[in-house]
Amino acid sequence: MASTVAGERGKEQQPPAPAARLPRPQLTLTVLLCATFMQFLDVSIVNVAVPSIQRDLHAGSGTVELVASGYTLAYACVLITAGRLGDRYGYRRLFVTGMAVFTLASLACVVAPDSATLVLARVVQGLGSGLMAPQVLSVIQVEFPPSSRGKVFGSYGTAIGTATVVGPVLAGLLIALRLPGLDWRLVFAINIPVGLAAMAAFRLIPPSVRQVRERLDPVGVALVVAGLALLIYPLAVGRQQGWPAWSWGSLGAAVVVLALFARTQFRRERRGLDPLLHLRLLGDRTVRLGLLVVLAFFAGVPPFFFLLSVYLQAGFGHSALVAGLTQLPFAVATAVGSRAAGSLARRYGTVVLVCATGALAVAMAALALIVEFAGARATPWELAAPMLVGGTAFGVFTASAFTVLLAQVPASAAGSASGMLTTVQQVAGSLGLTIGAVVFFASQPLVVHQAGPAALRHTAATSFFHTLLYETAVFALACVGTVVLHRRPRDGSPVSAPASPSEG
Repeated sequence: MASTVAGERGKEQQPPAPAARLPRPQLTLTVLLCATFMQFLDVSIVNVAVPSIQRDLHAGSGTVELVASGYTLAYACVLITAGRLGDRYGYRRLFVTGMAVFTLASLACVVAPDSATLVLARVVQGLGSGLMAPQVLSVIQVEFPPSSRGKVFGSYGTAIGTATVVGPVLAGLLIALRLPGLDWRLVFAINIPVGLAAMAAFRLIPPSVRQVRERLDPVGVALVVAGLALLIYPLAVGRQQGWPAWSWGSLGAAVVVLALFARTQFRRERRGLDPLLHLRLLGDRTVRLGLLVVLAFFAGVPPFFFLLSVYLQAGFGHSALVAGLTQLPFAVATAVGSRAAGSLARRYGTVVLVCATGALAVAMAALALIVEFAGARATPWELAAPMLVGGTAFGVFTASAFTVLLAQVPASAAGSASGMLTTVQQVAGSLGLTIGAVVFFASQPLVVHQAGPAALRHTAATSFFHTLLYETAVFALACVGTVVLHRRPRDGSPVSAPASPSEG
């Protein structure tokens, strides 16, 4: 997203000493945006490949959900820590390390012999992606002058929005090639040449190390990683296993561990030490509303693409190519919306977010009506018009959301607030994918041996209709949050994170 933030650095902390002016800034930006594109492409490209993976590896629905959510979960778990590691050891070093992990994990996905290996490789892939992402944002903040930074962040948001919706189309094309022994494995293989090229161009990334090196909070790192893992894993596999006792125990443990994490962060702040997250910012209503908007919006995005692919392939028997091309109007409209987002955000501010989230809610409601009334007779092309509206709104939001939201936060708190927003974005994707799948499969599981294709199509239509009601609800909630954010004045006293001892 057009977000900004590698962990917890911001104006309230001393920035890295700027390097000499970049000799080839456009080439540097190209490397950064290619890495970003691949990171977010790997979130969405799996969606169309899921039915093929399920057939080839004989995986259950909960397992293939982990193939998708395991990546974003691992990404979210290391995002803040990776930002601090980049501050301490250098952005280039962490970027290359993350890219190497990402590329090797992609190779492991290609050769995975079973679903368990594939899930593990996807988790490692997410870890590599999480190591890279903060370094991209840090380099942009440190190496590009303020006069061009807004345009650069707009390009960053456009890369994310485009990757999110191009993924399904590209996956459909790759699977349609039907290369012997590859099939769905091609969707991971394309990462390898891009990763090798990015590592070869590592000298275009400035090394940039902070002059003041803060201590990493190992207790906080362990608690936040453990807490998020305990939260997401049972949500992803619990439904398939009938919600056994261990899944509820894990959810309860997640609440305890995350509460301990919050306590340690508050305690470090009181002692003047650097926490991973400045949780005192939650006292600011603007930050709380921004978190609500991001949580609701990104709880709706991944399940829509994932379950649309399942609906078209498992329910209607369409090929991966048709499933991918069905999402082409959304992809084209996203590119158009992203391109217009910058000027719209500068001119209208939070009104842009109100309109974007509202338009997405309307688009999802329109899709629900088409699926409900057309039922098993619905064709992919009947979905095109609302997909165009939804894609435009999605492009506008992703290219402008974090810039607009952070503009509402006191400048001294921008770094910490953006760290929270970015982490919530990733966790929301995993939670949304899990909840959306529960809603989709609640009607009855889609299995190929059901009583005839007509019954299968009817089940698919009913399940996807329920999913679209969920999508309408979460985007409507995001819209309510943006309306309140637009109408509510900022708290009178500015919120800022306490200075670290090194700054004092």
